[in-house]
Formats: sequence, structure tokens, C-alpha cells
Amino acid sequence: MTDLTDATGLSRSSIHAAFGSKEGLFLKAVERYKSGQMRHIPKALAEPTLPRAIEALFRGMVNSLSIPGNPKGCLSIHGALACGTDGELVTHVMAKWRRSNENRIKERIQQAQREGELSRDVNAADYARYIATIMIGIGIQAVNGAGRAELTRMVDMTLQFLSCSSFDPAASGDNSGE
Repeated sequence: MTDLTDATGLSRSSIHAAFGSKEGLFLKAVERYKSGQMRHIPKALAEPTLPRAIEALFRGMVNSLSIPGNPKGCLSIHGALACGTDGELVTHVMAKWRRSNENRIKERIQQAQREGELSRDVNAADYARYIATIMIGIGIQAVNGAGRAELTRMVDMTLQFLSCSSFDPAASGDNSGE
């Protein structure tokens, strides 16, 4: 809380009056982050083809994580890692946010399946989890100090591997999408 009062110039009582608690302030920050730095996610998922949507998700992550002056990494990672034993609310909020994004990706994959762009044999939930894992990995690499050029090369390589994969989703077992 001392860091917060020092950074904002507000007293503890002013912060509590405005947000109700540290957790209330954090929840407000998460909402602002979603509608600000992470606004590329819904835009990316609206791309006309699944490959373009996936590329826009990855490149949007690189762009949002490469804004000069911003902290390295993604709030969903920092928020999850920074909370202690009394941070159950923060942990819950971050997990819920990540699951929500993964579900939105799954819905986009299912749309591609309905439109015949992607085989119905692909397990949409597993594919969405894979894409979300790559997005989180981009954030972790940014926390580790990777800059825009390194993150871009990583995304380029990932997209190349996705396009030339010989992976057969139908052979991977359960295809229920759950």
C-alpha cells in the first residue's frame, strides 16, 4: 500500500474512499487494462479468417507488450505472480480473465469449424488452450526482458510452425471440444 500511496500521492483513506479497498482498486485497474492495452483481443477475434485471427492475437500481444514506458509483461501474469497468501481474490480474478480469453478463442475456433474453414475433428478447447498458452508465453518472455524484435521473431516462428505442422488433430483422442 505504501508503494501505491507514494505513486499516486493519495492517502490510504483516499484510496479506500475511492475504491473501497486495494482489491477494489486492482479490479478497476484490470478493467482499464482489458479495455486499453488488451483491446486487440476482441478485434483480433473478429478477423475474417482463423489464421488471420490467430496472427492478430499474437502480434497484438507483441504490440501491447512493447509500448515504451509500460512495465514488461502482461498484467495477467504479474497479477497472478505478485499476490501472496492473502491474494485469493486477485488469483481468482486473473484465472477467470485468462479462462474468459481462452473461451473467446475457443468460440472463434468453433466458428471456423461451422464455416468449414477448420475441420470439425479439431478439438476446439485444446486448440484454444494451445493458442492461449502461446499468448501467455509471449507475456512471460516480455517479463524475462525480450524486446519487440525478439518477440516478433518468436511470433513469426510460431506462425510458420503452425502453418507447416503435420499434426493431425483427429488422431489426438477426444474431440469433444470440452
